Amino acid sequence: MAGKETPRQKMINMMYLIFIAMLALNLSKQILQSFGTMNEELTETNVELVERNQQFMQGLEEKAQEQAEKYLSLKMKADSIREISTGLYDYLESIKEGAFASAESKGISRDNYSKLDNTAYYTSLFFDGENYKEAGQDFLNQMNNFRNDFVQIASSDPKLVSIGDEVDSKFSTNDIEVLDGKPRKYLDYHYKDMPLIVGITKLSLLQSTLQNIEAQLLSTMLEGKLKIEASLTNFDAIVVPDKNAFFVGENFTGRIILGKNDPTLKADKVIINGAELGEESMQEGQTIIEFPAGAIGEREITGEFQFTEEGELITIPVTSKYAVVPKPNNATISADKMNTVYQGVSNPFTISFAGIPANKVTARTPGLKKGKTIFERGRKKTLNGPNDYELDLSKPIKELAGKRELDILVIGELPSGEMVSSKVKFNIKPLPTPFGSVDGANPEVLTKANFKGARITAGFGESFNFELALRVQSFKLTVEGVGSFDCTGNELSAAAKRAIDRAGRNSLVRISDIKTAAIGSTTQIKDARSTSFTLL
Repeated sequence: MAGKETPRQKMINMMYLIFIAMLALNLSKQILQSFGTMNEELTETNVELVERNQQFMQGLEEKAQEQAEKYLSLKMKADSIREISTGLYDYLESIKEGAFASAESKGISRDNYSKLDNTAYYTSLFFDGENYKEAGQDFLNQMNNFRNDFVQIASSDPKLVSIGDEVDSKFSTNDIEVLDGKPRKYLDYHYKDMPLIVGITKLSLLQSTLQNIEAQLLSTMLEGKLKIEASLTNFDAIVVPDKNAFFVGENFTGRIILGKNDPTLKADKVIINGAELGEESMQEGQTIIEFPAGAIGEREITGEFQFTEEGELITIPVTSKYAVVPKPNNATISADKMNTVYQGVSNPFTISFAGIPANKVTARTPGLKKGKTIFERGRKKTLNGPNDYELDLSKPIKELAGKRELDILVIGELPSGEMVSSKVKFNIKPLPTPFGSVDGANPEVLTKANFKGARITAGFGESFNFELALRVQSFKLTVEGVGSFDCTGNELSAAAKRAIDRAGRNSLVRISDIKTAAIGSTTQIKDARSTSFTLL
């Protein structure tokens, strides 16, 4: 009868079904192995992505510390992104670890992919029949919160909107459309009755997508910042004059550079004081300018730089000021101590010519030389600056013999090559009268013992601003009630000391006729003024 199978046919059919089942079982093991291999590759990639994003954040942290105004707001936005993406990444990692732990509890190692075929784990974890368990709802909440927070951050920057749209799509938990039935819920489609290793791989794929999008977002943010920094709109035009002031009749000379002084930049057009500069003025990294300086006073430079950037005309304003001063015709000559020079000493000078560099200035008068020696706090100091001069009158100068005045002639060379000169007269005075003293002081009273061991000294006093030491050659000692005694050198003679011993208490002692000589100078020194004191 038709449709009735023989025992042989039944056996053949049974063997066929067993054969198909064996093929299916073998194929399933191969698929599970493939998912395991894919998970290994995703895990390695995720480690690299996490490390790369961490390096990015470290670099951004350094920039924010160095240039807070430029990078701090960018770092704060990056920190927000990092916080929400790390939170979701760690949550997904905990689900994966739970899946591996469930297999290991049954004696199955995490790399034995063909046996990670348990389809009940995710169903038991996430579902309660058709409803969600707490873990299932938590999964959806984690995905939704990340997606919404990320999109909100990205929406604040037009350059990041497209990345926000990508996150909105790839981390959507909406129902999934299927070809052969009604839409399925997100967790139902991805994890219900899903083999253990397949679910693990899907979680690793979500982590990989998460890290790639984070890297893409951070890179786009920094790229935008760097593009803004490099934009020509952030450059300043700077006028650099060849000097700070110009003379009437001269041309103003100088150059204009951009704030960043990029040697690859060349302006398309430069307009200064209403006139467009010629092609020869536009050079790489700078623009050469030259025009009449104008009348005396403060003058302005106005204009603009024009560049083309990405098809758009960029205009950078130029504003600067300079001064025009009268052409110099008088030198500045000053004796450093006073407006008089003294015989017997080296007189220091400071000589300059307004508007002329020191190497273009020369000064002339008998005995004048470059460099000078000064004394500060009792210490000798030699100066060799461009304006330092010295007129040495410590020795006789033939051309100045018997004169009471001298002329110092200063000649300067202007930038144009024109020579200008100036002559200034100075009075020549002899050295002032020195003051006598005892051991450099002027005591009102002295004991006999102290005075007999003292030395008679002389000096010009603090009002004389030159360093010229004096040596006492001789003096006269007068003791009240005893007599007068001539002494050679700067110490009391034997007779003078005996007179001191014979003097009564409160006797007046006077030192006069103090003959002195200058140490290191042949100039004649006047007798020092007398000094006196009471003897105890």
